[in-house]
Amino acid sequence: MPGVLFGRNERVAWGCTNNICSQRDLYQEKTDPAHPDCFLYDGRWEPARKREEIIHVKGSEPVRKTIRFSRNGPIVDEVLPPLARKTGPVSLKWLGAYEGGWLTAIHGMNRAKSADEFRAALRPWHVPTFSVVFADVDGHIGYQSTGRVPIRKVWERGYRPGWDPEHQWQGLIPFEGMPQLADPERGWIATANNRPAPEDFAYPLSGTWSDGLRARRIRDMLEPKTGLTYNDFAHMQRDSLSLRAAGCLVSLLRWLDGSDKRISEAIEYLCKWDGLMEPDRIGATIFDVFFSHWTRAVAAERFGKESAAFLSGGINGLSATLLSADVVGWFAKGCREPAISNAMKSAIRYLADRLGPNMSQWQWGKIHILTLRHILSGRGDLGQLLDHGGVPVPGDAYTVCNTGLGAHFESRMGAGYRLVADLSTSPPELISVDSQSQSGHPGSPHYRDQLPTWMRGEHHRFILDGKGKSGSRLTLAPK
Repeated sequence: MPGVLFGRNERVAWGCTNNICSQRDLYQEKTDPAHPDCFLYDGRWEPARKREEIIHVKGSEPVRKTIRFSRNGPIVDEVLPPLARKTGPVSLKWLGAYEGGWLTAIHGMNRAKSADEFRAALRPWHVPTFSVVFADVDGHIGYQSTGRVPIRKVWERGYRPGWDPEHQWQGLIPFEGMPQLADPERGWIATANNRPAPEDFAYPLSGTWSDGLRARRIRDMLEPKTGLTYNDFAHMQRDSLSLRAAGCLVSLLRWLDGSDKRISEAIEYLCKWDGLMEPDRIGATIFDVFFSHWTRAVAAERFGKESAAFLSGGINGLSATLLSADVVGWFAKGCREPAISNAMKSAIRYLADRLGPNMSQWQWGKIHILTLRHILSGRGDLGQLLDHGGVPVPGDAYTVCNTGLGAHFESRMGAGYRLVADLSTSPPELISVDSQSQSGHPGSPHYRDQLPTWMRGEHHRFILDGKGKSGSRLTLAPK
């Protein structure tokens, strides 16, 4: 892309995380055979708009596709998950269909000479919503929630009625109204996909944020120290302590049935575990696999099989709460404690089938493996030639060292790029490493050369004095 999204120039450094505020809504549209090809709005039937898209395919005839639009946006039924396609036409209203501003803002960010200039450069940015932190050489630091968020009159997590004017957007939160900080007294700012403002914030942010555990862990590492160094930040980036596990283990161990021999063995490993999601930890494996099975059990208690499978990935917070107590009566009376033990038994069976019956061989690194897949990986056998990685990595999706968590507990890279900016050095330098390396060309020596450095928690240093020599140059010449 023609700009630097994470990085620094001679005077300002910055980084971003997704703040997951909602810039889109799904609308259930109402139709009637008596009014073909129309959608109801405010008591009137409005004709659908149509647009033909032509997709040119090499060696084949073009594919022609007609897209229908209501006043809310394109009809998107066919791209919804199968479970969500049973309600009739659904349209998508997305701010990105109207405004963007991202690249304009990035160019301004790259040229900014101070924290104030940097914040001002973010003003054109409408889509997507990010949490941006920044600092300048004069000691100023700041935070700005970028993008804009539609203002809704009615709170709704599901489909909105496309025919009801009360569910239309009422404008956008202004730039000045988005969450922001400038030189806070505490002296630091941290963000990790967590909620960017409190519940009583002046505007509704309509977010689906993470549980905030990674941000809390960062705070725990920052607050006790003064005079932080490069080594401190390099250590933070690789921190694999699971606050999710720390918050759940006491309750989990209380309810497990120790009379079961295999569960008793699992309890022993969990009691000895230090909470680190490191490749050699057995407790990490048992806990994360258990929690996955427990979340499915929580969903299955209230939903049918198909719905439960679809919903289980989004109820981690509820599942963690239900380990300690069930104050809302989610489970039938007397059913929660057996469900916890059954989830552990199911997790143990899963791991025994996958890694063998010997629990001492259930190290986290045997299932939490990072494979970096090329975009053409799924074409025939090209993955065998182009993919790389295949290495055990620390962390999961709930640690500061965010390496993701796939359906089979593999690493789906979360924080593959690491950056440290020491604004006190002269000449200025950028300290960074990219697990996927610099080049996307499999024939380049830089296609996979940074992964070992990333695995060791180390970085490369780039001097920004304009005098550095490049190892190679790639010229893109349009024909």
